Amino acid sequence: MLTKRIIPCLDIKDGRTVKGVNFENLRDAGDPVELGALYAAEGADELVFLDITATVEKRKTLSALVNRIAHHINIPFTVGGGISSAEDVSVLLQNGADKISVNTSAFKRPGLIAELAKEFGSQCVVLAIDTRLEADGQWYVYLNGGRTRTEALCVDWAHQAVDAGAGEILLTSMNHDGTKQGFALDITRQLAEQLPVPVIASGGGGSMPHFKDIFLDGKADAALAASIFHFKEIAIPELKGYLHEQGIPVRR
Repeated sequence: MLTKRIIPCLDIKDGRTVKGVNFENLRDAGDPVELGALYAAEGADELVFLDITATVEKRKTLSALVNRIAHHINIPFTVGGGISSAEDVSVLLQNGADKISVNTSAFKRPGLIAELAKEFGSQCVVLAIDTRLEADGQWYVYLNGGRTRTEALCVDWAHQAVDAGAGEILLTSMNHDGTKQGFALDITRQLAEQLPVPVIASGGGGSMPHFKDIFLDGKADAALAASIFHFKEIAIPELKGYLHEQGIPVRR
């Protein structure tokens, strides 16, 4: 089994880290630079920065803030929000990002994934999928920070994106987001077993056993969480120690 990754996520709005439940009712969670530095020091494997209103507000990601965070961390750094061109990616890479995450822009213009993969390499391109389980039992793709439902199925879009050159999938279950009731095991496992690229599970992590479950049952390559780290409910060293005791390989 490959080493499993623990990834704190900084959802950014108005320059601050925020966190909500099911993509709503956001509350302040602290300074992103301080949090990023703390997580790197605690042993996080990577850091994800998502400018969650960039697409809705039709503006670019906060490159100056990305630069400040990058200067305080020494771990891989993925940045997303408002990215719609190779030029946008170049700016973020120059400011310290290691990988970029695309979501709405890639769905609206699927050729974007191939363009970015060709110019920067698939390892640089993370496709973020926000998905919700509906009453018909299907997982649908949502855009614009979870505001807009599409008729596309999560699994179909993931396959299409990987075929186009996406090197990693960041899968967020909107049903589970912020609930701390556990990750979405079934859809994560489905993608992890079908796709040839790593799958990062996001949404629902609330206890250490939830991480064990998403790695063992959900087959995820990495688990992303926010509020449990931001509000000091679980410390990364403790989580990694627990996973190690459960026989799950982690970098310590």
